[in-house]
Amino acid sequence: MTSLAPAWALDADVEGITGRPADNIVLYLDGLDAAQYSQSRLESVVRRRSREALRVYGYYEPQLQLGFSGDPVERVTVMVEPGPQVLIQTLNFEVRGEARRDQPFVDAVDDFPLSEGDPLEHAPYDRLRNRLSGLSLERGYFDSRFLDRRLEVRPWEQSARLYLTLDSGPRYRFGEPRFYGSHIDEDRLRRMLPFEPGDPYLAGDLARYNQRLGQSNWFSSISVRPRVGGDASLALDAPAGPGWWQQADLEGEGAPPAPPADTPVEGPIISAQSLAAVRALTPQPLDVPIDVNLVPADRHQFEVGIGYATDVGPRMRLGWNQPWINRLGHSLNHDLFLSGPEQRFTGEYAIPLEDPLRDSYRLQYGFRHRDSDDTRSLEASVELARRWEFDNGWVQSAYLRSTFEDFTQGVDDGQTFLLYPGISWSRTRTRNPRFPSWGDRQRVAFEYSNPAWGSDIEFFRTTADSQWIRMVGQDNRFIGRLGLGSIETSEFEQLPPSLRFFTGGDRSVRGYAFDTLAPRDEDGALLGGQQLLTASLEYQRRVTGDWWGATFVDTGDAFDDWGPDQLNTGVGLGVRWISPVGPIRFDVAHPLDDDDSDWRIHFAIGPEF
Repeated sequence: MTSLAPAWALDADVEGITGRPADNIVLYLDGLDAAQYSQSRLESVVRRRSREALRVYGYYEPQLQLGFSGDPVERVTVMVEPGPQVLIQTLNFEVRGEARRDQPFVDAVDDFPLSEGDPLEHAPYDRLRNRLSGLSLERGYFDSRFLDRRLEVRPWEQSARLYLTLDSGPRYRFGEPRFYGSHIDEDRLRRMLPFEPGDPYLAGDLARYNQRLGQSNWFSSISVRPRVGGDASLALDAPAGPGWWQQADLEGEGAPPAPPADTPVEGPIISAQSLAAVRALTPQPLDVPIDVNLVPADRHQFEVGIGYATDVGPRMRLGWNQPWINRLGHSLNHDLFLSGPEQRFTGEYAIPLEDPLRDSYRLQYGFRHRDSDDTRSLEASVELARRWEFDNGWVQSAYLRSTFEDFTQGVDDGQTFLLYPGISWSRTRTRNPRFPSWGDRQRVAFEYSNPAWGSDIEFFRTTADSQWIRMVGQDNRFIGRLGLGSIETSEFEQLPPSLRFFTGGDRSVRGYAFDTLAPRDEDGALLGGQQLLTASLEYQRRVTGDWWGATFVDTGDAFDDWGPDQLNTGVGLGVRWISPVGPIRFDVAHPLDDDDSDWRIHFAIGPEF
């Protein structure tokens, strides 16, 4: 017996049949208000809806008995004698036109789940019909139409015949894109196209282009639409222009807001049949011009962030971003970070190249002041980098960096100027960035300094780290991390603290204070290390809703001569809450290698990476 219904609707019990047919009867009766009908009318409505619900599963001649209870009526019991089930006698599906060799159409027909002799179900037939219509729009068969679309049922024979014949007609191709309202040089926008004029039309390519334009951060509104039939009346109207505060910098007109980047772009027509009717009025060329309507992003954008972490205490971040400063798409960003032990100001000027999203020059500069425990440092740096992003997601950066640092680190102090090249490779992948259910991040970098080109000291520095997140089911989450570092130099005492290795704290070895694991001098003051090794493994379990429990073990150290016996290990328990502003992490950790230390609290806001 099946009984499913909300409290405010007519409750329904079904007897004599189970499974999906019974559930469908309950669904068809859901929301039926018995108070709106007379007794005879209510019985008629219940019978009609129950028969319709059973017909979907091939039961065309059921016998129904109804029992009502309550005054007024609150519940109905539908006793079903389903009778014979209609079987499929004939399946005749065919795709004609150019789509007959298009693999998604072939797969759609081949994947039909029913065969001749199977009990009839309406839903798979409806899904196939809708799928073929959708593919026609998605893949540019704008003249497609169904020559035959019949579902014939003969209840007296308990047989059904299913016919579906689609004539796709020719496949249309991409025409020339037309840009409206853009303040960026058109050539740069064309370089971001995932298709060439003349390529077969694919709606997914329009969505991909919409997404790429969004990733550039140059626009506040993006609309990428096919101009079906070349008729301006079928395209979107040109929207209002930009605000007066940007008029001096822009040309052209703006556009209305675009749909989300992951929404399939189907053009301004709602069905393939309507589109075919419009196009049949007059002969049309087999190309589809693309209208790209754009509205510039605000030229000046400001961000303010306030947070707290155990490592640094209260902290504040102020950001001033200029996503575009000229028609070439150059950008300029500045960031000010303030906390008790550290204050820094950084800037980046980016110059996009041939592929604006993947290739660029970056000029970075900044100042940093640090006063923490045994470290006193004032640093100024400038870096020029060439950045490439490859198809596999890896990012390569070759850079030349100059740094001047006035520092005191334990017993070491001095002023050091460094000019050194470096190269790095990195990749970050995540799903659901707010609280990743899957992801990983890798980075490896090499840097070399030599007095031959003006540096005060010679060194070779290598760093590498890997982090990963994996889910098992819906309630189990694992996080792992491994970090390595090495410095080869004979002048370590002149190496500034920004390049030495320290560890310990919220994001490395919990149970220890921030950056307190490193070699020390005779007086116990931190010096920093030439080698680094850290590792962590954490298991999280959902407790309820957005609340998770965690248990973890961290280990690692910074040292001059590495040895496994020098590693420091901390273990602990934690709580995670996925708040509207991001995950909030609260941990209590205990160091296993320091008997004098008590439990230590770690608190941070934000995702793992």
